[in-house]
Amino acid sequence: MWYEIIPSLAIMTGCLMVPGLATTWIQRYTNGGKEKRLARNHYQWYLMERDKRVSKEQIYYKSKGLENIV
Repeated sequence: MWYEIIPSLAIMTGCLMVPGLATTWIQRYTNGGKEKRLARNHYQWYLMERDKRVSKEQIYYKSKGLENIV
C-alpha cells in the first residue's frame, strides 16, 4: 500500500538533512558559538572589519558590546 513508502522516505529525508545540519554545527563550534557571518557587499565587509578593530582580537566573531569598548 501507499504507507510502505514512509520508512524509506524518512530515511532518505534524514540522510539529505545530515550534511546541512552538520555544516552549521561545525561552523558554530569553530566560531565560538556564533553563526558564520557573510559579507555580501562592501558595507557588510566594512562592519566585519570594524568589529575586528574594536574587539582588538583580529577575529570578527569575538566582538564586544558598546559597554565593553575602552
